[in-house]
Amino acid sequence: MASTHGAEVLVASNRGPVSYTVDDDSGGALRARRGGGGLVSGLSAIGPDTNAVWVCAALGDGDREAVRRADGGLLPTEDTGGQRVRMLDIDAEVHADAYNGIANSVLWFVHHMLYQTPLEPVFDAGFRRQWAAYEAYNRAFAEALAEEATEGAAVLIQDYHLALAPRMLRRLRPDLRIGHFSHTPWAPPDYFRLLPDDIAAELLSGILGADRAAFLTQRWADAFKDCCHAVLGPGIPSGTRIGVHGLGADGDFLRKRAHEPDVDERMAALRQEIGEGRRTIVRVDRTELSKNIVRGLLAYRQLLDDHPEWHEKVVHVAFAYPSRQDLAVYREYTAEVQRVAEEINARYGTPGWTPVELHVKDDFARSLAAYRLADVALVNPIRDGMNLVAKEIPLLSDEGCALVLSREAGAYEELGADAIVVNPYDVTGTADALHEALSLPREERAERSKRLAAAATALPPARWFLDQLHALDDQSS
Repeated sequence: MASTHGAEVLVASNRGPVSYTVDDDSGGALRARRGGGGLVSGLSAIGPDTNAVWVCAALGDGDREAVRRADGGLLPTEDTGGQRVRMLDIDAEVHADAYNGIANSVLWFVHHMLYQTPLEPVFDAGFRRQWAAYEAYNRAFAEALAEEATEGAAVLIQDYHLALAPRMLRRLRPDLRIGHFSHTPWAPPDYFRLLPDDIAAELLSGILGADRAAFLTQRWADAFKDCCHAVLGPGIPSGTRIGVHGLGADGDFLRKRAHEPDVDERMAALRQEIGEGRRTIVRVDRTELSKNIVRGLLAYRQLLDDHPEWHEKVVHVAFAYPSRQDLAVYREYTAEVQRVAEEINARYGTPGWTPVELHVKDDFARSLAAYRLADVALVNPIRDGMNLVAKEIPLLSDEGCALVLSREAGAYEELGADAIVVNPYDVTGTADALHEALSLPREERAERSKRLAAAATALPPARWFLDQLHALDDQSS
């Protein structure tokens, strides 16, 4: 298949840098909302002279309408911040089965080890139907990338949504330099092999279609290799190299953004909620099952049980922003987070003190305000590919903060030496860690925070992206 558009650098991901809504009040006009993140920063870093294209999926009715108005071609650059974006209008049912049925309900659960194995998973005929949709979804991306890429172009395929696309693309365009990056953890072989044998082999072989498979930490890279050996037999195919790129925080952007007027306004409101002179334990997460918010709240409750001296002197500022609410298990989890927070407040609260300040409405400026106010950051995921919150809070905390960090977060590899490390399942141990963190002398907290901030910004998003491109260049030379 020959190229028709000649892009030199391509990125593929489920979610793109722009999303659309239809404004019915203005005659069906489309409103574009631009997103941020590492890939946006990375593509910006390669410079305007590079012919780059981002291929993503239409995620809703507004996106699908935008694709139709663009006649399936590139979206208007005024909507995308100047980036060249091709959005794919994959059949809505196919996308739902691929995204919610396989990516989020199977692959996410496997890599984060979230299944309650007495009851799940169940790989039946319904699963096979959804798997066919996942294959079709990956094929649509592979075909679009093949159409957009010039001879020998570099293609960076992102995450578990697109595990099959590298091999599919390789078959269509053997001339391309293909990288795949996993933003999640990778399951160890015993857990990965919960998957049907043929599916496990297909996923591994799909990624091995790339010239280079990259991960956030050495631990996840090693787990991938172990799965390849266990499922496919000894040895990684000679054409595929394994790499590690530990995505860091975008320090320059965050420091500037955290001192804008809307953040100052949120800080004033939060200070009023917290009360004068009180310590803060801050967490900012989506209500994603792997983030372990409920056990974090239970640990805080245990702290208040074990250490009544902290009554009236500390507030747990917990931001739990709803995630994947189209899946029942996530709705139930969000409800449980709210129930436990209310129970703690009912049990310990006084007229002048609310022990847990829980917010469930997403507000980036308020999150940054909480970062700046943090004395302690609680980051206790069951399992996490990296966890940028663990890097962002110490970077922005005005007075320096202590980091209570799960050993199962990818960030542990870089930050563990200066964090107070916990087993995420151990509620009592986490309560003890919170007490230790709250009790640290101010000078020690500040010193730890400086070292954490330095480690957190070691590989900012633009460099993280460019390092992957350069690694593909090195491989081809």
